[in-house]
This record gives sequence, structure tokens and C-alpha cells, in this order.
Amino acid sequence: MAAPSPTTTHHRLLLPASTHRRAAAALAPSALRLPIRARTTTRICAAAAAPAAAATAAPPASAAVAVEGKPTVLVAEKLGAAGLALLREFANVDCSYGLSPEELRAKISLCDALIVRSGTKVGRDVFEASGGRLRVVGRAGVGIDNVDLAAATEHGCLVVNAPTANTVAAAEHGIALLCGMARNVAQADASLKAGKWARNKYVGVSLVGKTLAILGFGKVGSEVARRAKGLGMHVIAHDPYASADRARAIGVELVSMEEAMTTADFISLHMPLTPATDKMLNDEAFAKMKKGVRIINVARGGVIDEDALVRALDAGIVAQAALDVFTKEPPAADSKLVLHENVTVTPHLGASTVEAQEGVAIEIAEAVTGALKGELAASAVNAPMVPAEVLSELAPFVVLAEKLGRLAVQLVAGGGGIKSVKVTYASARAPDDLDTRLLRAMITKGVIEPISDAFVNLVNADFTAKQRGIRISEERILMDGSPETPLDYIQVQIAHVESKFPSAISESGEITVEGKVKDGVPHLTKVGAFEVDVSMEGSLILCRQVDQPGMIGSVGSVLGEENVNVSFMSVGRIAPRKRAVMAIGVDEEPSKATLTKIGEIPAIEEFVFLKL
Repeated sequence: MAAPSPTTTHHRLLLPASTHRRAAAALAPSALRLPIRARTTTRICAAAAAPAAAATAAPPASAAVAVEGKPTVLVAEKLGAAGLALLREFANVDCSYGLSPEELRAKISLCDALIVRSGTKVGRDVFEASGGRLRVVGRAGVGIDNVDLAAATEHGCLVVNAPTANTVAAAEHGIALLCGMARNVAQADASLKAGKWARNKYVGVSLVGKTLAILGFGKVGSEVARRAKGLGMHVIAHDPYASADRARAIGVELVSMEEAMTTADFISLHMPLTPATDKMLNDEAFAKMKKGVRIINVARGGVIDEDALVRALDAGIVAQAALDVFTKEPPAADSKLVLHENVTVTPHLGASTVEAQEGVAIEIAEAVTGALKGELAASAVNAPMVPAEVLSELAPFVVLAEKLGRLAVQLVAGGGGIKSVKVTYASARAPDDLDTRLLRAMITKGVIEPISDAFVNLVNADFTAKQRGIRISEERILMDGSPETPLDYIQVQIAHVESKFPSAISESGEITVEGKVKDGVPHLTKVGAFEVDVSMEGSLILCRQVDQPGMIGSVGSVLGEENVNVSFMSVGRIAPRKRAVMAIGVDEEPSKATLTKIGEIPAIEEFVFLKL
């Protein structure tokens, strides 16, 4: 076989020039290519000249008649006047607030787009009832928990959100809770209104010189940091994606999660709710914290184990908490957490300012109208439609790409952030005969989604990576072989980072993972400099060991004793009796005790557990 010939491209559509326009049209989701047809007459809001106050109230009984030839947008929850005005310039706008599920299903077949906030559930039944007419769902806010993304994608409906407009409002509310909690404002207010004068009971604590740890250094976390610095606080932050340069510019020190937990006087939460962050602040986490720590949460309720927080408050580990969000909203009337005397609560007011509401309204209106016009929406949160022939050929490689990205990011350690990801495709095809956009998008998805609230797809992958300061570069290696198979292997490298599993660092200094598709199944074939061969299903344990007899049996016995089923096992070594890496696929997640036992095997030098 001839030596590989590397060629480098960066974010380039690898298609013949003559087919660029045709391919771009084919790859655009059908939701973005909506033809403007004559529409059934429906009730719409009053004209744009109506007073602003009326624009956010329930529509009057009598309303204007829809204009034929325009798409119809159903606004199911209150939206700011500026957003409604933008919508009316392009579409018929039906403002029907407080619809029951039955009424929504009955109305949706007459609508091309739907705009909701958090109170309207847009489930599979809504998409089915639309009869294929609904092309865009706009969520006026960040979270999209109330929209069934899988059903939306299946029905060719694009989902967009408004992720930036409420950033300042959320940060300001976080600071308000921080200050109010430190000085017992809510408790003192209630006491005085009850006829008491308890000055000695409500002595607060100063913020100057105290350490504030921000967990999640994205848009809101950064704005909180700026304001906290103005209050004279020492600010540290933990976020595996945060840019060290950006943090330094604000005057913030990036630290490990351990350091953030153990040194902070105040902890402010700004991470999304993902499987990795679900109940992240639990009994174990609270036990590590400085006694008397104070907690602020304006992010997502589920990142805190609420029962564990009550125990920490009662034990004096946590002195106070200020919460705007809860696992269940609204919380139960008899919630021990809400009623706790050392807890300040607000009913999810983070985005509740006049300015933020108008900003969200404008942002979602622009996203929805842009999508209906056929523009690609940067705030799209579900996968667009891909030509069947492209998806069919690349399907197993799409799975491989996402899992390689997900595996690589789990190997990253430290708080320096990810800045550079290099993807190498080895193929016998000519550079103009393979469109890698979908593969790059799935690698970006795998790298970003595990600890982020971003939803990455073909439409927004490059935009999302750029937002987080991550440069995705691509290289093509031309291989000898049959062009019938689109790819021989995919390699993902993350540069300038530390690793939880140092053996994953290649000779050139990057975390390196490589994979192939075998019989339609993605396989991990290389970790660092070590060749392995293990199916990328379930979860994975990587062990670096001394290459000696009995190692497979030793690790297998530990897993067997704990009823953890091994699906695949592979050992790659640099030379006999030297160092080796064992890759073990498991069907179940081993307990911490089981992983500890594996680490205690004398010949095991390092290991890591990875979820695929």
C-alpha cells in the first residue's frame, strides 16, 4: 500500500463545484424550505398598531382576518410586543393563550409555526395532529424540555430557541440573590412585616474578600463574575470548556472542581442540566465543602439533590441557600427546602425583566421568520433533514463520529478548556467525493453536548463550536483501496489539554482516539499510541497495565463478582512484557467500589471509566 498522502481542509464542503448548489438545497431541512401557499383563514391578533399592553394580553374575541398567501404563526403563550410586530410583518399571527392540549391539537393543523414558552407541552401528539403542516416550533427561552425533539425531527419540523436574550437578566438575578442572602433581606423583611424588630437575629456576612466559585463559566456565569468582581469578591470558576484567556481578562481564576468545592465561601451554579450534572451537588459534594458555604442557583433545579441540600443545611455545612429554580416547578407547598429558614427562594424569575422579555420575543421572532423564509437558523436545536442516500451511506460513521467525540472529551482533565479539535478522515475517495459536514457536526456534538445545554446538529455545529472558542479543523488522508467504502477510519485529537488517562496522549502531545466501522458497528481501534479493538457500545473501561499473564482474568473476575457483563475486551501493547492498554466494553455501569477494586490490582497503573 502506498504511503498515505495527507491533505488539509478547514470547514470546507467537499463536493464538486457543479453540485454545491444542488447539495446545499438537498441538505437543507424541509422545515427551512417552506413554500408560501394560500392559507386557511384563521383568527389573528389585533393589528401591529395596537397598544403594546394589548400585545401581551389574551386576544380579543374579535380579531383581524388572516391574509391569504402568508404563513400562519400560532403564539400559544405571551410574547413581547416587539416580537409580535416582527412576526406580523411576514406572517399571520394567531395569539391564542391558555389553550388546553385538546384545543392546541385542534388548531395546530392550520399553522405553519408555533411559538411557546415553558408552559405549553409540544409532544408527539401535537406533531401528529399538525398533519405535516407545522414546519417550525420556536421556544421563547433557553430550555426546550417541553418540546419532543425526536418527534419534531421525525415530522420534519425545525425547533429553534432564544438562548442569548436573557443572559444579563439571569446574571443580575443571581447577584440579587447573592446579596439578599448574605444580608438576610427576605427573612428580615418578613420579620418586620410581622411586627418584630429583630436586628440581632439577622446579622449578615460581608462579600468583600470572600471567594465566589462559579460552576459553569458560560454567558451567564461570566456576567455574574464581572458583577461579583465589582463587589470586591475573589472569583474562581470551573468549566472544562472555558477559555483561560477570557477568564483572565475578567480577572477570574479557572480551577478544578475539587478546588472550587473546597475553597469557596459562596458557590453560584450556572451549568445546564445534563446526565453528567444531574444531582451533581449531592451528599458527597456537600461533604467536601467549607463549613458555612452559601449556595446560589439560577440555572436548573435538578443539578442539586434537594434532599441532600436540606441535610447539609440542617448539619450546618451549608449556612444558607438562595434558589430560583427547583427540581419540580412549582415545588410542593410543604417542601422542606422551600420552607427552611435559611433558604431564600424566588419562583423562577431569572429571565423576568421587561427588557429580557422583549429581547427574547425579538430573538425568537427573528429565528422563526428566518426559518420560514428558508434561512438556516443558528439557534436550531434539533437535527435537520439529510438526503436519504447520504444518511444511509454515512449512518454507521455518524455514530462512530459522535462516540469518538464523546469519548475524547471524557478523557480531558483540568480546567484549561478545549480550544482545538483536529479530525482526520482516511478514505480512498477523492476529496471532492465525500461531504464531511455531517461527520464534523457529530464529532462537535459528541465533544460539546455531554457537559453543555447546547443541542448540536448539521445546522448549528460550527456556530456552536465558535461560540465556545473551539476550533474544529479537518484533514484528509488519501488511502489506497476501494472508493465504495466512504471511510477507512476517523481520528479525533484534542490539543493542549491534560488527560485523565495519560496513555491517551499520543507522541505528538494530543489526546488521540481513532475508530473504524466493522460490519456496521463502530469500533475503537486506537487510544494514544496503543492499538486496541473494542466495540463502542454501552460503556468502556480503559486500563494501562504491565503486560503480564493473568491480567484479563483478574479484571474480568472483579467485574464478574459485581455482576457487570463484559461485552468486548481488547489488549494493545507496545512490546511483549512491557506496557499495554486494555479496553473493556461493559453493558452496565460498574459501582465506585468495583472500579476501586480494579485500580487496586497491582499491575494496573492507571484506568478510566467512560460512558459512550
